[in-house]
Amino acid sequence: MINKNITVLSHLLAWLVLFSMPYLLSYGQEQEIYRLIVRFWIPLVFSAVIFYLNYFVLIDRYLFPKKMVSFIIINVAIIALFLILKILIEENFISEITKIRDNNSNDTRPPYQVFIYVQALSYMAPILFSIAIKSTRRWVRTEAERKEAINFKLRSELQHLHYQLQPHFFFNSLNNIYALVDISPDRAKTSIHGLSKLMRYMLYESNVELVPLSKEIDFMKKYIELMKLRVSDKTKVTYSFPSEETDVKIAPLLFISLIENSFKHGVSASKESTIDIKMTVQGKTVLFTIENDNLPKKSDDKSGSGIGIPNIEKRLELLYPDKGSLRAEVIGDRFVAELEIETS
Repeated sequence: MINKNITVLSHLLAWLVLFSMPYLLSYGQEQEIYRLIVRFWIPLVFSAVIFYLNYFVLIDRYLFPKKMVSFIIINVAIIALFLILKILIEENFISEITKIRDNNSNDTRPPYQVFIYVQALSYMAPILFSIAIKSTRRWVRTEAERKEAINFKLRSELQHLHYQLQPHFFFNSLNNIYALVDISPDRAKTSIHGLSKLMRYMLYESNVELVPLSKEIDFMKKYIELMKLRVSDKTKVTYSFPSEETDVKIAPLLFISLIENSFKHGVSASKESTIDIKMTVQGKTVLFTIENDNLPKKSDDKSGSGIGIPNIEKRLELLYPDKGSLRAEVIGDRFVAELEIETS
């Protein structure tokens, strides 16, 4: 409503200035009202009619739908009508006054054909001006709709990735707990209790654009401790996270897939293995590094879905374009992943 009022006031101000132009340019010289009416105000009224007729009706109905011939014919007819009306007004209403004034002056007027030509061209200005304004507004609106469509697509993709991650996480966690049921029922019960806390975070606290890094760290610590219940004493797990509170906020659940993969592919039941997890924060940059033994799962192992790292890469592309990077490689017998994010 405010924008509409501003638009109306700006139009009124513009026409007020145009109607006042003879006085603004005369510097106090005496003005003859008949000359203002015939040579300025009547053409200006006609120009206003042409402008608003095109702006509100003709451009949308004929020009934008590419009915160019109809658009041109209608505008030519309107201009011709206004030229005839102007001539009739001059001849029937103020012809006597103009004759008296012209007899008392030595004005030399241009040929009548030149006058008609110039007047017709002057009526082209409001048409072109209305086309320019209408096209600009249409472009702005189209651009806004395009950006909104892109944002909607982005939100939909992120939501899909988020929902994709939840069952993937839940599935892997249940597999780990299932492995404990026969071996250690008490540890399986503890794991179920710990999983319920993790799922509460995933369902109710991570369904936002950004979360405090401290909350994400607390979530990862709980998950690591949950996974440690499953592994044997032959697996050594170390982790280091920033202990000081920061004002850094980050997209939720970006690191958890890397931790999942380390317990899935870096743990052996028959030999010793190590998992090293480290996160550092420098200013607004978060660096997460994880190393584990490279023990790919067997071809007949159907657990998991292999969506972890692709999910991270896609979310980085959508959430942190040019500000996030994931490097994952096998160095010797160790798998090393490094996720770096520059937060704003």
